[in-house]
Amino acid sequence: MKKNQPTARSAAAHLLDRVLGDGRLLSDLIAGGALDALSPADRARAQRLASETLRGLARADRLLSRHLRKTPPLPVHNVLRLATVELAQGGESHGVVNAAVDIVGQSARHASLKGLVNAVLRKLADEAPRSWNDLRLPGLPDWLRGPLVEAWGKAAVTAMERAHFAGAALDITVKSDPEGWAEALGATLLPTGSLRRADPGQVSALLGYAEGAWWVQDAAAALPVQVLAPQPGEKVLDLCAAPGGKTLQLAAAGAEVTAIDLSERRMARVAENLARTGLAATCRVEDARTHQGGPYDAILLDAPCSATGTIRRHPDLPHAKDGSDFGTLIALQSEMLDHALALLKPGGRLVFCTCSLLPDEGECQVEEALARHPGLRVDRNALEHPGLDPAWITEEGGLRLRPDYWADLGGMDGFYIACLRF
Repeated sequence: MKKNQPTARSAAAHLLDRVLGDGRLLSDLIAGGALDALSPADRARAQRLASETLRGLARADRLLSRHLRKTPPLPVHNVLRLATVELAQGGESHGVVNAAVDIVGQSARHASLKGLVNAVLRKLADEAPRSWNDLRLPGLPDWLRGPLVEAWGKAAVTAMERAHFAGAALDITVKSDPEGWAEALGATLLPTGSLRRADPGQVSALLGYAEGAWWVQDAAAALPVQVLAPQPGEKVLDLCAAPGGKTLQLAAAGAEVTAIDLSERRMARVAENLARTGLAATCRVEDARTHQGGPYDAILLDAPCSATGTIRRHPDLPHAKDGSDFGTLIALQSEMLDHALALLKPGGRLVFCTCSLLPDEGECQVEEALARHPGLRVDRNALEHPGLDPAWITEEGGLRLRPDYWADLGGMDGFYIACLRF
């Protein structure tokens, strides 16, 4: 390896530095070009290594603490964590240890710690894979675990933590022929129609990706559009549309879609996905709270939220956030929901959803909206859909999804979904 030439491992270590040191999200770092110097295969590997390290961080730190008299500087600590997780998961010890020593050795500030890195990891080469599964299940931070235990109970939260630690497979939404594509991609057809591959691999290299036959979308994230049930020719508004999976679903159903998002960068990604899949929608960079189009037959509001339902896919969230934005997000959701309801045609329908595990961002939002808007009701019939367990329907008539559901199938993201009508 040439001096300072990035590798998947060094890039993963840098991602850890930014998440754990600066509170940045992996998605923002990657979108900002953090992995652009790598090949597509190495980009995928770097992202996987960083995610798996964050997922197993508590266990890695437990193993490392047995061999460190004091905590090393964060960049060195992160290289050790990365290597420890690789070793624990069966990585070839010689290659893992040498790579970690090389990464630290290329740092002018920390090169003197190469010997420490080498000594610690050689001790862990045998210990990590042997001890890993005996260590305690990594838990959520107190700022999040407390509210979730209050909402769902300790047993349910432990089950969620188990789902988070297990991670997530690759879920796919196809334009058509899910049975055929399940066979072609070696995927499982889930009860709600999504496809699931246990081994994600390099997504862009999979059959059908370049041709636009499908897109990546968690099975739970695909359900809001299924609940909305868009019809051909209907005028549909997709608020907070990026990254675009739901926009693609709406367009594939034949609806006349207007997709809005405040982020120009994220909306560019929506446009790219539309072009790849050969689907059409009107894309606008705009604030959902001030949009004056319509009236619309149907509206999908996937409101900004804590994203606490996506931790199985985004293990950086508990490390990069601290819950301080909950109040602001809840107020924003209420404002967006009130404005969106004003854009509906008489007799139209609105699906409100958030990828949150917090009732304040789901059940409570709908209960309060019903109190604010006389005549507004929840359409429970919209939840009569194949694959949906009636036990998931909440008291006010929404759909509560959690990571520990479908445990035998590999779980799902946490979501709240409700269909509203006047």
